[in-house]
Amino acid sequence: MGKILITGATGNLGSKTLELLLTKVPFNQVAVLVRNTESEQIKRYVKEGVEAHQGDYLDYNSLLQAFNGVEKVMLISAQAFTDRNTQHFNVIAAAKQAGVKQVIFTSIIRNENSNLIIPEVTMSDIFAEQALKASGLAYTILRNPPYLEVMHSYYGDPLKVGVRVPEGLGKVAAASLDDLAAANVAILTQDGHENKSYTLSGSEGSSFADIAEALSEIHGIHIPYEAISETEYSDTMVANGLPVPMTDFLLGWVRAINTGEFSGISGDLERLIGQKPITYKDFLKNKFPFSKVEN
Repeated sequence: MGKILITGATGNLGSKTLELLLTKVPFNQVAVLVRNTESEQIKRYVKEGVEAHQGDYLDYNSLLQAFNGVEKVMLISAQAFTDRNTQHFNVIAAAKQAGVKQVIFTSIIRNENSNLIIPEVTMSDIFAEQALKASGLAYTILRNPPYLEVMHSYYGDPLKVGVRVPEGLGKVAAASLDDLAAANVAILTQDGHENKSYTLSGSEGSSFADIAEALSEIHGIHIPYEAISETEYSDTMVANGLPVPMTDFLLGWVRAINTGEFSGISGDLERLIGQKPITYKDFLKNKFPFSKVEN
């Protein structure tokens, strides 16, 4: 197996992918692209033999240097509210120039016939997928659902205010970062995934009303689900200190969930990781991120 490079290796998904990968392959077969090679997290891996490169998606020369001698690049998609098209294209072009054989890209789940667009995400992910397919590189596209770890950002702390979101009956088959990282590692360490796309939906769908009901069961109290207008939702978010662009961004995800954009369950994630992904109920029970009930 040739050298594997993970971009965004200190981010949420990238760091989990790196940690799991290092349990499967020798440290000296792994490289990372990070903005700060002097962080304690990265220095710890470098001492064990991981090759660390300082750079970012907008620095083309840093990408070329990092990709030298690399067989597979794990391209963790760029953050929203940045020039994602340029960043993704730079990675793909540099990988091609450097002689990389395969690029694995984390995209977003979407219904192929859907007209719904999530600002800052949908169109740039489509652009990256198309650029990767046209590059001549072997590719694997991993379409990710919303993360279970960030679902609470759409409705805040339900133990204090309940689950208050715009009305909708759609469900979301969210998945955990741990399970998605395991899928990344499966692709990076196995053959046969070249020029394929996978839809990494979780194992169970849930609406916002379902989440409120599950939380009520877990904590033995009534946590209400309340359907509010989009205007009230946005006004509440802004009143809580979020800037308007971020509020619009979150509202886009809520609309997608409420219209069933992420409701399909493909089974791809389970097949890749060899076990059923964690359900939203088990996640809420075992990794609950909210405050405790105050008497």
